[in-house]
Amino acid sequence: MKASSLFVVGWFMTFSASTFAGVGACGNTHYSDEVLRIHQSSLVVDGHNDLPWGLRTHADMDLTKFNLDTVQNNFHTDMVRLRQGGMGAQFWSAYVPMSQPQASAVKMTFEQMDLIERMAKKYSSTLQLALSTKDIRQARLKGKIASLIGVEGGHSINNSLETLTKLYAKGARYMTLTHSKNLDWIESATDSPMSQPLNAFGESVVREMNALGMLVDISHVSARAMRSVLQVSTSPVIASHSSAYSVTQHPRNVPDDVLQTIASNGGVVMVNFYNRYIEHGGRVNVATLVDHIDHIVKVAGIDHVGLGSDYDGVELVPDGLEDVSCYPSITEELLKRHYSESDIRKILGENLMRAFQKVEELISTKS
Repeated sequence: MKASSLFVVGWFMTFSASTFAGVGACGNTHYSDEVLRIHQSSLVVDGHNDLPWGLRTHADMDLTKFNLDTVQNNFHTDMVRLRQGGMGAQFWSAYVPMSQPQASAVKMTFEQMDLIERMAKKYSSTLQLALSTKDIRQARLKGKIASLIGVEGGHSINNSLETLTKLYAKGARYMTLTHSKNLDWIESATDSPMSQPLNAFGESVVREMNALGMLVDISHVSARAMRSVLQVSTSPVIASHSSAYSVTQHPRNVPDDVLQTIASNGGVVMVNFYNRYIEHGGRVNVATLVDHIDHIVKVAGIDHVGLGSDYDGVELVPDGLEDVSCYPSITEELLKRHYSESDIRKILGENLMRAFQKVEELISTKS
């Protein structure tokens, strides 16, 4: 089989076939030369992957129990398939269930961050820890996948701005403001309405994240809370793993008026792959996902959409996107819909990089 017709890895990640074992769901997929050229030379950024929680629940944080240099059918993600998918930068989720008391959640969150650091060190031939856009670009030049940390849920700060600062110092570069339940200070998308979707302390959390240079993540918060956060934040916000509400009416998705405000804010909505957040019309495949991208582009503009898969945090993913080897299928679908090469690069990762860099620049101008 010709190399031009089989997507194996990006040009920046060449390796011997004997180095790793196995292929992912899309590892033997035939892609056109144009798909390969664009995808392999793009910086692909994923906003949300829950592999670290999988490693906690399936391996009790013991990295010797799984060899991620081989295909692991327990997960959507391993080093083999990340390379096959052409990943350039991955935000790993430091997630802790909201069933934990908040004091325990703080401890467990730091443990999850330690696990992500240990994973990056163990698989240093593939991964490189990153704290900034500069680090991401440098990892790319070295042929490695930049590994970043996102904290999933404001319960992990236990109502403490000091703890928020410690999370940033430890390496967290975004925090999802809440998860499946309301906190004292912010309303969840999947809980009962509060008297205030974002209270005074919640506003101080957003301002402190702006001051630190931590991306504010509005995935999982209610539409009312999204609007409140966008009124407060002076830096671009992200939705690290959310889709378009007008396409699929699920409370986890982002309504059109918020999409428009995110455009004004300079932020990015990173489309979630979970079937229940993207399905419409009875079909769930790559085209279904790209319908959400199309809608966000229509409402917010081409500069405000990205990818946030939620791999290893969900049980149902679209046909053609079975695991992390399948990202080139998105590039293929975007080309079918006549997106330009420069616009495809924006969607795959450059939009997130622009927003992240703006957050960094705002900090440098304040200091």
